[in-house]
Amino acid sequence: MADTTKTTDHDAIKKWVTDRNGAPAKIEGTDGGDGEMIRVYFEQKKENADLKKIGWDEWFKQFDKSKLALLHSTEAGNTFNKLVSRD
Repeated sequence: MADTTKTTDHDAIKKWVTDRNGAPAKIEGTDGGDGEMIRVYFEQKKENADLKKIGWDEWFKQFDKSKLALLHSTEAGNTFNKLVSRD
């Protein structure tokens, strides 16, 4: 498996996602409230069927509210990522 790192830094996350042509997204049907589920959208991935692109402000609001961190690959071009607890 590729090397990974975990971060909560908004600028670092935005750079990592945009450098890989990704976008902030949420799962359709989980609008608002504590149940809203966010993800990172990549055009080429099949599991994007239920994702809706959203703005960074909305994405980071839910990211911080849910106390998440982004675990992601440090390998150039690798899009592996997972939203995990900050703890």
